[in-house]
This record gives sequence, structure tokens and C-alpha cells, in this order.
Amino acid sequence: MIVSVPREVKNNEYRVAITVPGVHELTSQGHQVLVEVGAGVGSAITDEDYRAAGATIVTDVDELWARADMVLKVKEPVESEYHHFRRGLVLFAYLHLAAEPKLTRALVEAGVTAIAYETVQTADRRLPLLAPMSEVAGRLSVQAGANALAAPAGGKGVLLGGVPGVHPAKVTVLGAGMAGTNAAAMAVGLGAEVRILDINVDRLRQLDAQYAGRLKTIVSNVLEVERAVVDSDLVIGSVLIPGAKAPKLVTDAMVAAMKPGSVLVDIAVDQGGCFENSYPTTHQEPTFTVHDTVFYCVANMPGAVPNTSTYALTNVTLPYAVALANRGVDTALTADIALAAGLNTMHGHVTHQSVSEAHSLPYLDRSELVAA
Repeated sequence: MIVSVPREVKNNEYRVAITVPGVHELTSQGHQVLVEVGAGVGSAITDEDYRAAGATIVTDVDELWARADMVLKVKEPVESEYHHFRRGLVLFAYLHLAAEPKLTRALVEAGVTAIAYETVQTADRRLPLLAPMSEVAGRLSVQAGANALAAPAGGKGVLLGGVPGVHPAKVTVLGAGMAGTNAAAMAVGLGAEVRILDINVDRLRQLDAQYAGRLKTIVSNVLEVERAVVDSDLVIGSVLIPGAKAPKLVTDAMVAAMKPGSVLVDIAVDQGGCFENSYPTTHQEPTFTVHDTVFYCVANMPGAVPNTSTYALTNVTLPYAVALANRGVDTALTADIALAAGLNTMHGHVTHQSVSEAHSLPYLDRSELVAA
């Protein structure tokens, strides 16, 4: 199989979809790996590093896509890349299609087989390819929030952990999944007063036992979300429904009732965001103001720390990429229910229920597609 790795084109996206060991793994098993010139520079991986591992460096991006049987990316293709789509191409990347109607239609119309990292799901409902970036984004969210709380950034001028004799900042984390628990861990570690809300009482019990009272746990409902948000200096939204749009938990009215200079960080923005006022921003212009509060809604937060993120991502994506290359798409999907759950589009059809519902597009189960 020919596996192509283009350079990421999203704003300030420094990650790359494969590491040197990843290239070596694929080439040693008989596959050809094409890497766009300069693709790894942001992650401190040179073209020579890739060449030494067996990759071919390609300068023409059109050639890179045209020769590929499978394209590995980090972030979803942007509109300038849609013309590369074609029937029979396999795309393996973060796609977040529930929040991307144009991309979804482009993939369907071109007949691309699109497998989304974020919807690969094991039988016990773990999301193995989302987990490492959720860990990174959760930890970064607290750093970003702490910086935005500084007065020069438009915040209320509160130090997250306070100092002796002065109250620390109040931090609310919505969602006790991978991103939320990592955010809470960072905020607690910095000395903030932290509460976390989730609908899963068993998960809250686990966190209560783990933190021995240093983290307040609250069952999530509309009233408790409102109380927590209005009373907070920093709110971190980390709610996820795999493959679907994030629920809008924080309304405009709640934000209007917050104190001026409060900060809201929406980790879920790449799935549409869990704050009513959220829209995607970039590392170049990360924040905007709503009712005198500061919103941070960067859709590719882990791209800011590529030396960590690229290796953490490839650690988990590589085994699946190798399986696809070695066994072919149909056999690999049949053999692995987790990988099959990642299939979003195939042969001109939407093959993920949540994506179908998000865009009111017909849904066809993969088994029906194979039978047809």
C-alpha cells in the first residue's frame, strides 16, 4: 500500500501524522510511505530523518495525494484540500464530521472511505485514538485559562492558585471524561478551588475517592450547571458524545450573569462546542469577548505542543494504520470492531449514525453496504 502523509495546513498546526518509528514500521512491512517536504518540521522531525527510515519525500502535494492508497492526517482536511478527494481513497484522521457539513458532503460526493480517529471505539466504550489528545487538551485548557485570566489578556486579574491569605480562583469543569479529568488534575495541582460536573455518578465517586475532598463533584443538570458557571472565574467545557455534536450546556444568559473578566475554555469546540456562544478560533487569534467574559475556543489546542502531541498520537494510531495497510480496509474493519466504529463515510454513503443525524443525511450501515 502507498501511504501518504501531507503537511498540515490548519492555522498554527505543527503536528504531523507519523513519526520516524512509524515510517520504519510501515516500510519494514513492505509499504511505501510518501511524506510531503517539511511535514515534520513543526514536530522537530526533518526530511532526512524520514528518508533514513525509508520514506520518500515528495515536493508536489498534488502528486502526494494522487499516488496515495491511504492518507494519514492529524486534522480534518480544509476546503483547499477537497479537490484531492476521489473514490477509493482511504482517509485516516481526526474528522469531527458532525460539526463539518461541507466536509461531510465533499467526502460523500467523492466516495472517500473516511475513518475518524475520534470515533474509533472499543467494546467497553473507550476512545483510544482520542484519549492522548484529550489528555493534552485538558491540561492545556488550564494553562490557556490561567493566561486568559491575567489582566493584560482581558481577564479579571486572578491568579489561579491564589497566595496565602487570598482566595484562589474558582474553576468549574463540565464533563468528567479524559479531557475533563486532566483539566481538573491540573487545576487542583495549581491550587485552584475546583468542581467537576458529570451525569455519571459512578465516575464522580471515583474522582471523589481519588482526590479525597480536594475536588468537589456535582451531578450535572441545568440548575447545577448554571450555579457553577455563574460563580466561576474559569469554566472549562469538555463534554463529548462520540461522533455527535456537543450539547450546548452553557447558555448566553449564564454567560451574561458571570463576573466581568471571567474566562471560558471550550475543549469541545471541534465538535460544535458546549457553550452557546462558542465558535472555532485559532492559535493566532485564540480569544474573543462575550458579555465582558473571555472565550478561548481554539479547535486544535494540542497543535501548540507538537513535540508531545505528535508522538502521543502516533503511539496509538500506528497499530490501526498498520492493520489497514497490511490487511486492506474491508478485512481490517471486519476484524476489529473498534476500527469499524471509526468508519464515517464509504462509497458515497454516510456510515456513522451520529454524523447522519447531525446533517440529516441518509445512513447506511457498513454491513448493508458490503452486502449491496
